[in-house]
Order: sequence, then C-alpha cells, then structure tokens
Amino acid sequence: MDLTDLEAKARSVLPDDVYAYYRAGADAEITLGEQEHAWASIRLRPRVLNDVSSIDTSTTLLGLGVTSPVAVAPTALQVLAHDGGEVETASGVREAGSLLVLSTRSGRRLDDVAAVGAPFWQQVYVMQDRGISDEIARAAAEAGAQALVITVDTAHVTRKAVPIPVTAQPTRLLPSLETLDERAQQAADVVPADIARLADVSGLPVVVKGVLRGDDARRCVEVGAAGVIVSTHGGRQLDRVVPVPRALPEVVAAVGSDVEVYADGGVRSGLDVLAALALGARAVFVGRPVLWALAAGGAAQVEDLLDRYRSDLADKLALAGVRSVSQISSDLIAT
Repeated sequence: MDLTDLEAKARSVLPDDVYAYYRAGADAEITLGEQEHAWASIRLRPRVLNDVSSIDTSTTLLGLGVTSPVAVAPTALQVLAHDGGEVETASGVREAGSLLVLSTRSGRRLDDVAAVGAPFWQQVYVMQDRGISDEIARAAAEAGAQALVITVDTAHVTRKAVPIPVTAQPTRLLPSLETLDERAQQAADVVPADIARLADVSGLPVVVKGVLRGDDARRCVEVGAAGVIVSTHGGRQLDRVVPVPRALPEVVAAVGSDVEVYADGGVRSGLDVLAALALGARAVFVGRPVLWALAAGGAAQVEDLLDRYRSDLADKLALAGVRSVSQISSDLIAT
C-alpha cells in the first residue's frame, strides 16, 4: 500500500500554502520525520499452519461496529482541501463503514456533518472559557455524536514555520463560535477534572487524545475516561517526543483492560495497523492520508482510501497467520 501517488495528486490540486500547512510539523519536524520510520522498525513473528482462507477485519470501538480498525482522526479546516470539507469526509466514512472524529476547528457546521449519517465522535478542546467547551459537548451529544475526544496536548498551538493559509475559513462548528474572542482558545490549565466535567455535561463517553505516558493514561482512567489515544498530534505540537509505537506498550500496560487504547500518528499501511494492534491498540486513526484523499477526489476517494487500508490489513493478517482482528496478540511482535 503506497500513498505516495495519492499525496502527489493532492499536492497537484491544492494551493501551495494549503499543502504546506497540512504537511508541516513543529520546529525541526523531528517527530514528524521519525513517526513512519518507527512503525517500519517493528519486526513481526508470523504464525503458520493456520487456516486463513477467510479473514475478518471488523471490530468495535466503544461498542460501535466498524468494518476495520482504521478510523479518521480529527483534522482542522477540511474545507481548504475540498469545498465540501467535513461533509465529504463524513460521506466517505459512512460508505466505508468507518468512524469519523470531527474537529472542533471544522470548516463545516456540526449539524451539516451529522446529517450525513456517518458515525462520529466529537473532538473537543478545553477552552479558556469552559462554558464554550460545555456548549460544544452538549451540541455534539444532541447531534448524535457517540463520544467526545478531548485533546490534551495543546496548552497552546505551537509556532510553525508554515502559517495558517490566508484562505482559511473561520471555525463554524456552531454558529455561536463565529464571533468569539480569545476565550475560544485552548486553556493552559486543563486538569483531570475537565474530563469528568465534559462527560457529565454531555452524557457521552470521553476519550482522551494526546497521551504518551503510562502514568498520565492511568490518571485519565481514574477520572472516568472511556479510552485514550496515544498520539503525537501529527508531529505538530511538542517536537522530539517519543514516537507512538514506542509509547504505546507503556500506555497499554498502565491501563490494562480497563479502557480501550488507540494509536494515532504515521500509520500508512496494513502492516502498520497490524503492528499497532499487536502492541495493544484497539484501533488506529489516520489524518493526513484522509486530507490527501479528500483533496484528490472527495468522498469517493476517502471511501477508497479506507477500503484500501482494510484490504491491505486483510492481506497482512493472512500472511501473519491470523484469521481475524480479535486474534491479534503481542506474541506477533519480535522483542
């Protein structure tokens, strides 16, 4: 599975500043550069003499059935990639039988995305004005979101060499957000109590995104989180952080079977997905490849991308001697 052509096609149709903004990482982009190599460094111990004539890639995420353990990560301002933005992405997700995490910095309104009918979780930043975060959480629940995803690795947005494109649209997730001031910026004083509060005001399970340490993951569990996403924020926040494949085992060991653990960052093939699940992840989330697909061909290309991930994973499961996602275990990893 080679996504090089897909990215090249996206680059050919995107304005230069938009492509550069999507592709950019923080500071020297060390984390951005290391992530894919970290997945590629994992070595597998395949099983043999197993009947793999039938392969099942389906799984569940917080009880939601999906066709494969590959879902769509939250990415901002998708209208820069395609006029339909998040609505197009949601359409592709629905057809592929996957799950969308909708960004708070969406370029399309919540109701428009929800109307597509794709299963979705709502990403939330804890804002300086907590009432704004609470409003987003309640609105998402009313619109049919099945969970909240709280991003906790962004006390502030780090400076990057590439600025937000001048063509960027204002946040329009909710009409009430369009005229807000700095109170709608991320809070620097986010604490575990914020997780419990958002779960309470929304009535939804809460997944915490941006965890790279076992002790932090345990703190999330202790205040009622339903899951954690091991993530480096696409290499766009603190640079030189530990790559996801290296952080994942520690987080999984810390939370045990209490909550679901997911991986997000640099997953570019079925082999990467297989490795992530063998390291203990329930599923993976992909970001930039979805943006490239959206730019290259809208909903149909997003659906095709997710189908390609599923097909590639099925192929690699068979070669690893595994009949289903549920049979993946840590003994497939060479230590």
